[in-house]
Amino acid sequence: MLVSLGAWLQVFFSMEEGPRAAQMAQRVTTAVSITRSALVYAPTSVRPALLLDLATKESLRVQPREESDVLDPLPNSNYWNHVATEIKERLGPDTQVMWMVNQTPGIWVSFEINTDQYWLVFDREQLGLTAGVEWFGWGATALLLALLGAAVSARFVNRPLAQLAKVAQQLARGEMPSPLPEKGPAEIRDMNIAFNRMARDIRQTEADREIMLAGISHDLRTPLARMRLEIEMSQVTEEARQAIDEDLGQIDHSIGQLMEYARPAGAVPEQGIDVSAALRELYERERSHTEAQDGELTADIEPNLYAKISAHDLKRVVGNLIENARRYGRTPGDGRARIRLSARQQGNILAIEVRDQGTGIAPTDVQRLLRPFSRGESARTGVSGAGLGLAIVERLLGHVGGQLELISEPPGGLIARIEIPKVRIRNHQLDTQV
Repeated sequence: MLVSLGAWLQVFFSMEEGPRAAQMAQRVTTAVSITRSALVYAPTSVRPALLLDLATKESLRVQPREESDVLDPLPNSNYWNHVATEIKERLGPDTQVMWMVNQTPGIWVSFEINTDQYWLVFDREQLGLTAGVEWFGWGATALLLALLGAAVSARFVNRPLAQLAKVAQQLARGEMPSPLPEKGPAEIRDMNIAFNRMARDIRQTEADREIMLAGISHDLRTPLARMRLEIEMSQVTEEARQAIDEDLGQIDHSIGQLMEYARPAGAVPEQGIDVSAALRELYERERSHTEAQDGELTADIEPNLYAKISAHDLKRVVGNLIENARRYGRTPGDGRARIRLSARQQGNILAIEVRDQGTGIAPTDVQRLLRPFSRGESARTGVSGAGLGLAIVERLLGHVGGQLELISEPPGGLIARIEIPKVRIRNHQLDTQV
């Protein structure tokens, strides 16, 4: 825009130069002719009064011309060269146009009456182009208006993009986005129509997936329950019965993980929840379950931790990590699961860790284990599963801007570390009061 405005001003100056120079030359010629005629025909007694009147009212001064006058020429510019040329064409080639005479500024034009030589002095402001300060003001005004117009135009263009970004964030959080207006310019309208269609297709696909998995879960778990009943009533040995029951339990666990992975995340709450209270509730529930499986679960949870995450989703995340540690993090010596749950504030985040004393994992396997249906080596797990626990955790954390990190701790063990943005307790209390 600045380059365009500069080019426009340059073109304007170029177009104004010629007519302005001709106009100024015509004014000088007229003033010289009138002054010469007035001096010729005025009586000698009134000439001083006439010269004074010209100087005060018309800003025209008449000075005698001497051979000893010190002359300074006009500036070497297109405009003043054009003015001098026009004046000489009208008054004669012997006419002189000077910038200063005897160090006195002005536009000095020579003329003669009979054999007497004179200067007619004009103020420079009368004949010059518009002052630079004035043109700067006009240029700044034009630039400001252009910027305001561009800002308004850009806002009209950016508003559909801002709406698109907002609904895209809603879709990324697993929410049903508000439909975009299918109107406006052709490109924006086509984009909004395509996005609305895509959002509907995604929601329909998720709904179909949930229905499909629910049907699979029902159709599989019913035969599993019937098979357990038939095994209990059969004449197989106790060892065979226990082995078959473990296999059926593993199938049931895999089905549960598939359903958990397909279940969408809950809505992000507007206010922060008490993470400490939610984790303590989960700890009490999981401790008894861990002890029933000959394990040990301890906790170190700081009070007054707040974050914007659904309490149900938080329990799903940490519960999956505890279940992974319970199943896969048993101590090699006695086969017991020793798990420690901790939660604390670190700067602007809440750090939640689930630590076991198993064999750990290789650093090269971390990214692979975060993918769905990926499991660790049998050296760590010793069991089979669907491999969806960590994928579920990462999916739910991404919904609230959190992240998961797996850290192998020598000589053995694994730390599953969760980081969630914290919420200030003061803001939470104010929001609660309101």
